[in-house]
Amino acid sequence: MHSILRKMKPQWKAVLLILLCLMAQAVCDLALPTYTSSLIDVGIQSSGVEYAAPAAIRGESFDAVEQYMTAEEKAVWQQNYTENGGVYTRNEGVNLQKMDEVLTTPIAQAAMAAHGTAPSRAELDVMGEQNAHAAAVAFVTAEYRALGIDLAGIQRDYLWRTGGKMLLMSLGMVLAAVLSGLLAARVGASIGRDLRAKVFGKVVHFSGAEFSKFSTASLITRSTGDIQQIQLTVTMLLRMVAYAPFLAAGGIVMVVRTGADMEWIILLAVALLLALVGTLMGLAMPKFKKMQSLIDRVNLIAREILTGLPVIRAFGREKVEEERFDGANRNLMRTMLFTNRCMSFMMPCMMLLMNGISVLIVWVSSHRIDAGLLGVGEMTAFISYTMMIVMSFLMLSMMSVMLPRAVVSSERIDEVLAAEPSIHSPSQPKAPEQPRGAVRFEHVSFHYPDAEEEVLTGIDFEALPGKTTAIIGSTGCGKSTLVNLIPRFYDVTGGRVTIDGVDVREMDVHALRGMIGFAPQKGVLFSGTIASNIAYGAPDASEEQIREAAEIAQASEFIESKPTKFESPIAQGGSNVSGGQKQRLSIARAIARAPRIYIFDDTFSALDFKTDVALRRALGPKTQDSTVLIVAQRISTILYADQILVLDDEGRLAGKGTHKELLASCETYRQIARSQLSEAELNQKEGA
Repeated sequence: MHSILRKMKPQWKAVLLILLCLMAQAVCDLALPTYTSSLIDVGIQSSGVEYAAPAAIRGESFDAVEQYMTAEEKAVWQQNYTENGGVYTRNEGVNLQKMDEVLTTPIAQAAMAAHGTAPSRAELDVMGEQNAHAAAVAFVTAEYRALGIDLAGIQRDYLWRTGGKMLLMSLGMVLAAVLSGLLAARVGASIGRDLRAKVFGKVVHFSGAEFSKFSTASLITRSTGDIQQIQLTVTMLLRMVAYAPFLAAGGIVMVVRTGADMEWIILLAVALLLALVGTLMGLAMPKFKKMQSLIDRVNLIAREILTGLPVIRAFGREKVEEERFDGANRNLMRTMLFTNRCMSFMMPCMMLLMNGISVLIVWVSSHRIDAGLLGVGEMTAFISYTMMIVMSFLMLSMMSVMLPRAVVSSERIDEVLAAEPSIHSPSQPKAPEQPRGAVRFEHVSFHYPDAEEEVLTGIDFEALPGKTTAIIGSTGCGKSTLVNLIPRFYDVTGGRVTIDGVDVREMDVHALRGMIGFAPQKGVLFSGTIASNIAYGAPDASEEQIREAAEIAQASEFIESKPTKFESPIAQGGSNVSGGQKQRLSIARAIARAPRIYIFDDTFSALDFKTDVALRRALGPKTQDSTVLIVAQRISTILYADQILVLDDEGRLAGKGTHKELLASCETYRQIARSQLSEAELNQKEGA
């Protein structure tokens, strides 16, 4: 809960305005039952006559009432009325509430005496305050009728006046509710927007170590479903949970003011409600926490299946994968069904509780009404206020359905935001005095996070500008890992990597990567056009530079064959071009950047021999002042490299030199070469 409230802090001004609107809404909402009570007790039952102290009374009736008064009551009675033509008229500006407190009892005695009964004050107290007031009002009504006063007009005016107040309160309540709802939606949407931006900003700076901790499927779920859950919960918190305390506190105050003496019913209702919610949440809470991990699992399997469909179809594994997905889906379904059943069971129980409380209030109130201790309108108001209080706790309990999921989602988001990227720029970065692009590995060792075995051990070499350094070895020996250490996709765990004498860990990350043109092992394209993909690393590249890069990468032929040429669209992930075309565009993207250092991570493997040779021949003049590192599987690709590094199966440097030197000195290289080249090719002289 604290983590969700912390996310609302930047929106504190809007939250404060929402609370003010909710307070106004609660005031209007709480006023309506009081007006309803008045309409019943005064407007209908008493013909609109609100007070026992009459506005006008005949002289004989004035004297009759005076007979039942104490000396103090007579003083108030005579002081506040003026006689005119045998009719006593109430003076202007008197306090009617205080007059009622003083005069209700004697007027009620006079009213009952006129009907043949003259109860004492003790007997009148036993009858109840409500009965006494009703008798006094009935006496006043009879006086008005005798004086020819328009009782229908008094009733109509009272009903219109009270109804008008109710209408104004209703309009105020609607206006406050609409405004608070609008602001709450804006706050929720703003928090969702900010969280998505923060998570995305954090994720794009993650290194491979962080991606190994958070799977891609989990990161997608956290960036979408979890943030949406938080956004929805924040909106509901500001609309329901923030409103509930105002409504509950106001309802309790109004219940006490009614004087119904039935507060124990409210305590009983709240206790039963809390017991019900506590039981259901105790059952559902563990399932809510489990649900998010099951959603991650479903997303992970779905993503694997969708990306691996060609392989699945090729091996006829559709049925197996369907069963695997169905298993994860059913696990999620069972968990969701359990939680939904718990929550669905809550609502009918709530309605049963509320209706049972209403019946209990009517049953208890009927005895109090019969005893004259309570009016029908007051009973109606008490029911309304009780329902408001119960509804307030119901709102809180309904939020207990959403809050656990939101808390889990918030914790998952916080895990991402709290994860500090292991690769970051130093506070005081260094830069080469004369950038040339000379790369040096000094006794470099590396192992992946949480792995015990070293992937690379004791790697020591130098790659110079104007020279091509090739890296070859068996599958899984660490070739790609080695070149990934240069742009700091990972940091070395031993030794150091330098560029122009500066440790890459001491350089600004963006400046470091700005010196590198990287063509990854797996060509990755982005939705857009061919031109936008080639210029991805060099946004300011001219049309001529883009064309030149495409020509060097041997991509011009298939680009020119398209109707819109360089403006031809590229689908998401490059799904509308072949693997070889994708690879050539990836190479062109690295070339267009004109970097100090070129890294080709096995990018020529998807090319045929003819294209491979043509590409490397065209690439030579472009890279004559740059450092070139090539990871390759084929000897033919690196045959004429200035320096070839051979890695053994344990990630150690088994050999270093030219093709001819390695044939003479490195058994590992000889085995690789003999598996790919004929004796005639092996005996070619270097530079031939």
